[in-house]
Amino acid sequence: MVVDGRAPDPREARSTPEFIALLRLLKDVSGLTFRELSQRAEAVGDVLPRSTIANMLGRTSVPREELLAAFVRACGCGPAQVADWLAVRKELAVHGERAGTAQASGSAPEATAGHAPEPPTVPLSEPPTVPLSGTAPARRRRPRTVVAAAVALVVLAAAAVTVTLLLRNDDDRPESRRVTGPVAGRTVQIRSVHSGFCLSEKRDSDSGELYQVPCEQETIPRFSLGPLDGDAWRIVTDHPVHLKGCTGVWNGIRDAEAPLQDQECGKRGDAEEFLIEPVGRPVEGYRIRPAHTRLCVGAEGNSKERGAELVQTGCDRADRGNLFSFDPVAAATAGG
Repeated sequence: MVVDGRAPDPREARSTPEFIALLRLLKDVSGLTFRELSQRAEAVGDVLPRSTIANMLGRTSVPREELLAAFVRACGCGPAQVADWLAVRKELAVHGERAGTAQASGSAPEATAGHAPEPPTVPLSEPPTVPLSGTAPARRRRPRTVVAAAVALVVLAAAAVTVTLLLRNDDDRPESRRVTGPVAGRTVQIRSVHSGFCLSEKRDSDSGELYQVPCEQETIPRFSLGPLDGDAWRIVTDHPVHLKGCTGVWNGIRDAEAPLQDQECGKRGDAEEFLIEPVGRPVEGYRIRPAHTRLCVGAEGNSKERGAELVQTGCDRADRGNLFSFDPVAAATAGG
């Protein structure tokens, strides 16, 4: 929570970059995550998606009034503090601190390569589980010895099937699958060792944000890896609609929980460069670390659920939630 004496004073800002820097400081002082801020805003009737917060903190123009008010309220500011933030915002807007008339009213960020900002996040549902049916009863009586022998055979057969299923299930566990490292230029599916799901955009969204989905389905876009200077890599994308692009951290945000996003290359500097590091001996998986923060990529909340968003997160735990495999696939089946 922000308390008096700790929250930054927006009246110290003399320019838009200073104003945005104070907003970032306000979030840091609040100690709240993007998800928590969004939940706090929703609880009082404000609309504040996590991706909107990330976008606002990475912009070079002042945010819309309603967005700014919702954000500072969620950070714990009272009515007087909210009024101060809005007054400074208005003064910066009037004095032409922002670039371009298109952003003068605090409009939403520009769409790039057809990627529209701030899409609603719609969780994907799991398919229902259909129980296996039991065996049919015998239609007529048999001699006791024959029945006993038949029962013994059924028990042995059931035991064999159980062992087979256990072995098969053990082989099918996500952590049992072979882990493959990065190879330049090869089309891959990027699979989470933790969940067994693969990275993909949602087909009904132009946001470019990445989620984990079943690897068996057709994932989009196609991913490949391009080596950069030093040990860094670029995750290159080939989208069926938006064509060539790069994966990066939304607007170059440095905060944990900033979402990953596919977009045009060159928009986010070193926020679309990654270090890819093997973990374990033998290798259990590879960490993907954004070069601008040296944090890690992982499913939000270390989730193993289908539809979980991929975000920038801490590397303090060497668990499978931050480990990936770069599974080679045929280009024709890698994307739309």
